[in-house]
Amino acid sequence: MSQQKNADLPLKDIKVIELGALIAGPYASTILGQFGADVIKIEPPGEGDPLRKWRKLHDGTSLWWYTQSRNKKSVTLDLKAPEAQDVVRKLAAEADIVIENFRPGTLEKWGLGWEQLSAINPDLIMVRISGYGQTGPASQRPGFAAIAECMGGLRYVTGYQDRAPVRTGVSLGDTLASLYGIIGALIAMHHLKVNGGKGQYIDVALYEAVFAVMESLVPEYSAQGYVRERSGSSLPGIAPSNTYVCADGHYVAIAGNGDGIFKRLMTAIGREDLALDPELAHNDGRVRHVDLIDDAILEWTVRHDLDTVLKVLEQAAVPSGRIYTAEDIVKDEHYLAREMIQRFTLPDGLPIDLPGVVPKLSATPGGTRWLGPELGQHTAEVLKEIGVTPEQYQRMRDAGIA
Repeated sequence: MSQQKNADLPLKDIKVIELGALIAGPYASTILGQFGADVIKIEPPGEGDPLRKWRKLHDGTSLWWYTQSRNKKSVTLDLKAPEAQDVVRKLAAEADIVIENFRPGTLEKWGLGWEQLSAINPDLIMVRISGYGQTGPASQRPGFAAIAECMGGLRYVTGYQDRAPVRTGVSLGDTLASLYGIIGALIAMHHLKVNGGKGQYIDVALYEAVFAVMESLVPEYSAQGYVRERSGSSLPGIAPSNTYVCADGHYVAIAGNGDGIFKRLMTAIGREDLALDPELAHNDGRVRHVDLIDDAILEWTVRHDLDTVLKVLEQAAVPSGRIYTAEDIVKDEHYLAREMIQRFTLPDGLPIDLPGVVPKLSATPGGTRWLGPELGQHTAEVLKEIGVTPEQYQRMRDAGIA
């Protein structure tokens, strides 16, 4: 797939300054960049964002980097240097949004906090993502997604009850915080541009982003003293919804928890007796007999291979699916039909597949204009735009500031 060029993207007139590194802040600006925002990413000279060296590398650069940093301009600045701080202030004066994920107080120490930048640009919107938020007794603690997922309640309920809690395979706390940051920024922008309001900052804590998706965890404890525990692959209080092994050793996920769906599922596996049992007609009754139902489903799946199971359940309109690997994903016809796997080419000519853009807008869809840039690739260009002369830029380079 060719890289997107000259598209009439919905955020084409929005300028974003990205301060910070790794995932939570940068992923938020990635989303804005996919829909046309001019994203200027500030990185430390010489080393850049540590994400450049995370996970699998190709020619010394992370493959993750190419997707998370697409559509961004890389500008190198040592934010500890007063001259670099002046550059950031000039950039912020013309920006719509600043996104940062430093520990609270760090930007203030450099003269780049909310009070300082909003004084320069009263219309500025600032997304501040941190482990514990900008206020409160824990605000100064260093925070990563792994810790936030624990504090937010997710880790305790993940895994099997007879084993230690486990993590999800991705940094979910970071990406959730990014999404809440973007939601906040767009709400603030609507208030600014439509309601005639002022600029403001959005305070997103990693642990709160996780906690916000924990469903009925707290109400159940508050009202009934119930502490939700780990439940493996099942969904407590909703039945049947579980993962079952098939004859060929593969697993199938089956969500038969709707009343009509349950009847179709039981009929499809030859258990009309359960389909017609009035005790199992609604979820509360099925929950009381969840072991009986799970045993019946498992007794059927272990006699058939995965493809057969999926075919039967699809014909019965029962939600079900295989457990996808990366290989399954890139070969899946539905992924491909919806352009969720998009092919690009790395600088050395290596073809690489990247995830497509979410969400899909009907009139102004997002896209990829270029892949993650080389370190400092756009420094001279961006600094020239704010009046830094070639001589000043060279002096900053010689001093290791840019």
